[in-house]
Amino acid sequence: MSSLAPPKSVVLDASAVMTFFLNRPGADKVEQLLERAAAGSCELFMSVVNWGEVYYSVWPAEGEATAQNIVAEIAQLPIDLIPATFVLTKLAAELHARHKLPYADCFAASLAATRNSPVATADADFARVENHIEVYWIR
Repeated sequence: MSSLAPPKSVVLDASAVMTFFLNRPGADKVEQLLERAAAGSCELFMSVVNWGEVYYSVWPAEGEATAQNIVAEIAQLPIDLIPATFVLTKLAAELHARHKLPYADCFAASLAATRNSPVATADADFARVENHIEVYWIR
């Protein structure tokens, strides 16, 4: 993401959201995106598939109650959850076939591609598609 002109929209991958909630290195970058979205200077999007990825990833690591609390808090944040439409699913499948990006991650990548937005992520797998979509690294 260029420091000269901040994007008007950003797609959040599951790893970016988990980084924020679990206070991992890079949480401050996600917090800045959330602050910009709350101020109306940026739109944040997340695929419902990646929302599910947060839920199923946090549950075994942190417990069911923590997972439920996190998804309840996501609902309060300025993040637009986007359904897995036919168009997004087809593009996600194509990205998976071409680049071997994990399938759930392909939904964040396909959403970023269709919104012409960078994807915010801490997941190194996104290096596989960095030539096709802009990646904002949360590390």
